[in-house]
Amino acid sequence: MSANTEALEDFSQLTAPLEGEATPEAIASSGHRRPLGQQLIGANLLKPEDLERALAEQANSNQPLGEQLLEMGAVSEEQLLPYIEAQLGVPSARLREGLLDPAAVRVLPRELAERLLALALFRVRDTLIVAMHDPFDLDQIDTIERVTRLNVRPVFAFRTAINRMLKRGYEDDFEVDAVTADMDDDAVELQSDITGVDIASVQDLVEGSPVINLVNYLILQSIRKGASDIHVEPSRNYGVVRFRIDGQLVEMLRPRRDIYPAIVSRIKVMAKLDIAEQRTPQDGRCQVIVDGKEVDLRISTLPTVLGEKVVMRVLDKGRLTFNLDKLGIPTEMLPTIKTLLGRPYGLFLVTGPTGSGKTTTLYSALELIKSVHRNIVTVEDPVEYQMELINQVQIDSTRNVTFASALRSILRQDPDVILVGEIRDTETAKVAVQAALTGHLVLTTLHTNDAAGAVTRLMDMGVESYKLASALVGVLAQRLVRTICPKCRSSHYASEEFLRSLHYKGDMRRAFARGEGCRECFDTGFQGRHGIYELLPADSKLRSLVAAEASVDEVHAWRRELNLPTLLEGGLELAKREVTSLEEVARIALFE
Repeated sequence: MSANTEALEDFSQLTAPLEGEATPEAIASSGHRRPLGQQLIGANLLKPEDLERALAEQANSNQPLGEQLLEMGAVSEEQLLPYIEAQLGVPSARLREGLLDPAAVRVLPRELAERLLALALFRVRDTLIVAMHDPFDLDQIDTIERVTRLNVRPVFAFRTAINRMLKRGYEDDFEVDAVTADMDDDAVELQSDITGVDIASVQDLVEGSPVINLVNYLILQSIRKGASDIHVEPSRNYGVVRFRIDGQLVEMLRPRRDIYPAIVSRIKVMAKLDIAEQRTPQDGRCQVIVDGKEVDLRISTLPTVLGEKVVMRVLDKGRLTFNLDKLGIPTEMLPTIKTLLGRPYGLFLVTGPTGSGKTTTLYSALELIKSVHRNIVTVEDPVEYQMELINQVQIDSTRNVTFASALRSILRQDPDVILVGEIRDTETAKVAVQAALTGHLVLTTLHTNDAAGAVTRLMDMGVESYKLASALVGVLAQRLVRTICPKCRSSHYASEEFLRSLHYKGDMRRAFARGEGCRECFDTGFQGRHGIYELLPADSKLRSLVAAEASVDEVHAWRRELNLPTLLEGGLELAKREVTSLEEVARIALFE
């Protein structure tokens, strides 16, 4: 059985709503014969005032309510389609990249497709699947069957979606996917001097192939959408491309399974990896110019049972700011941090999970203290961003360049400031503390829940408590919470029970903000991120606690005596200012 036959027999799988969304079955069981607007209100997808506004504008525009709601941005296409499908009793299609078969599109002449506002999706033997805004128009169906000499099976799609895909489906270079039709040829340029790849020979090998355009499109869109990573993953029936945006993965594209190996090979060529080796993980990097700016890509491959998975870390320095004043650190905390970084020697720790912004904070600290009068050396795995006036060392286990060995070599280079990318083992921890005790300012990171945990973690790793007490300058714990999308912001009242679980001590009856989800934020309700911080400056009392090998609870008690804000309190402050939601604060900072 062919892939298209499977698609025809169960077309709903092609257009299935994402997890958590309403299904047609659920809609039918909840009484789908009610008016569309009332159904959406009952499902908490639409506000009554938005429905009133849509009905008022519909009277002037004379277009269907669903189209009007989409135009207003009141609901998303993914949310609306199951309700339309349940009402009409025919399948619906969310027209997207990868769904169209280029050969099937051209079965229907372009002039006729534009006049009827109909788009052929794919063909299975003598049946043509056609997206139509009115799937019950028998005259149009007869016309299409007469011209194509095929049986027509109509599916519903929104007018705007059909118009959008019509423009792409009939482009001359529409062969693999319609996704690259509106991309400029010079939007993404591979820097051959960085990767060492003979670009001319590669172009000759794949001349006319759309794979290069498709990979370029993925890179281009990742930069424009602010993604930190591109995940290219195999599955049984198709490939999957997901972007990590604001810390969450969002599915962007499903390329056909038959071209998936070519996509992986193109990425491996860019990173100067071995195309023939598919059973061993590989790592590489390359540099591209996107929209006129240089962007580094760190590329990793991993063999899976279905094929190679590729992850591209997008390192866009132009999108970041290495400025402590612009990282969202509270104004009352910032002077203390700068004072601690101004110390001539000692150990300054930044803690938090992967992806919490620790590297950005450390680079910002280096930007603050670097000068021509200081020798600053870093040891990182990997070096993510190259900086002026900084000597950066890359970890390489194949040449026995580890954090500990590199750190010992750095100490013979007469450094003033040393940045250790991460303390992973006892040896590195002891060398870093010893360096801090012998006249060097050492900046480094740890993976702990909060600032107090970093102190006990180092002692658990074998660092003598008296040495740590003498070396410690301060500990900064941090997290990144997603900020509410301005396009779909709304107010709500949280339950008293939920507020108490967050240790909230303010007005229990006040309103908080959250995002409902829209096209702009990929239905997440969030757009962008903001830091929350917890600082423990090492005063005499904290040094005494460390020397006495105090527990985490004792350090927490000392912090409460000084009324130092916690990560949770920092998150609640952002929620009160309606920067983020209470649910996001609970997800990120509620671990006590």
